[in-house]
Amino acid sequence: MRVPATTTAPGDARPPGGGAPRRRRHRSSDLRIALLYLAPAGLVLAAMLAYPLYQLGVISLFDYGQAQASGGAPLDFVGLDNYARLLGEPRFWTVLVQTCVFAAVCVVGSLAVGIGLAVLASRVRVVPRMALFLAALGAWATPAVAGSTVWLFLFDQDFGLVNEVLAGIGLAGMENFSWTYDRYVAFGLVAAQVVWCSFPFVMITVYAGIRSIPADVLEAAALDGASPWRTLRGVIIPMLRGLLVVATIQSIIWDFKVFTQIYVMTNGGGVAGRNLVLNVYAYQEAFAASNYGLGAAIGVVMTGILLLITLGYLRAQRGTEES
Repeated sequence: MRVPATTTAPGDARPPGGGAPRRRRHRSSDLRIALLYLAPAGLVLAAMLAYPLYQLGVISLFDYGQAQASGGAPLDFVGLDNYARLLGEPRFWTVLVQTCVFAAVCVVGSLAVGIGLAVLASRVRVVPRMALFLAALGAWATPAVAGSTVWLFLFDQDFGLVNEVLAGIGLAGMENFSWTYDRYVAFGLVAAQVVWCSFPFVMITVYAGIRSIPADVLEAAALDGASPWRTLRGVIIPMLRGLLVVATIQSIIWDFKVFTQIYVMTNGGGVAGRNLVLNVYAYQEAFAASNYGLGAAIGVVMTGILLLITLGYLRAQRGTEES
């Protein structure tokens, strides 16, 4: 008896597109397992962050000054007035632009130095590589206050080693040059210090990624006559796109909320507040001026901006994983 062509043997029976439901069930199972692993850390983070963020949002809705903080006056609910006052101040927009530009310079500098030294570390021998890593880890482990103070000593107007060296090689006007008076020079000095203490993270991350690239891929690029720059641009960076996204977003978050370096190296924000960034601006409004409500509003705005950056990171990560 002939079996019709449309009949399928029992052992081969499967619904049309049967692989898709199986993949969806597998992904759902993986998601549940991942959530179970992340649940303890999520609970700890929620306990440590939820209440402070809630209090920050509540304080930003009140006229909360020194009298209210000491209990000498009742709280006065003002709603969104602190936000309206903040967004209506030209100084806030100036500080916001300064913060964004300063963070962008620091991020680009950290990535450029970190990636360059990671490539260098992958090409030198063991002893120079260990010396390079020890120097980088020393910069990374130095506390921000100590590192900023050392940089101030090095670039001191009267006794700084940098001015003495520059004047010694014949650069006119560098003998008593002030690195912290001019707005842009001061920002450049602080940005250099931030890059100095930030590039080791990028360097170590990228170096680990380079070591994970199969050796035959790099050898094939070398045999094809690719220069080190072309190998970096055409092979290493595309293969490390996921790591670079992580390093970039984390650098943006760190550099956007810089406080210690600006506060220490410019003595609280520079001459007439010309070197303010949002974190120092919030500190001055909240603690120096005892206007805690407005300071909290600045903190809420910063949190919102950083959340937008984080969402951008998650979307970029999702796109990288899909590609």
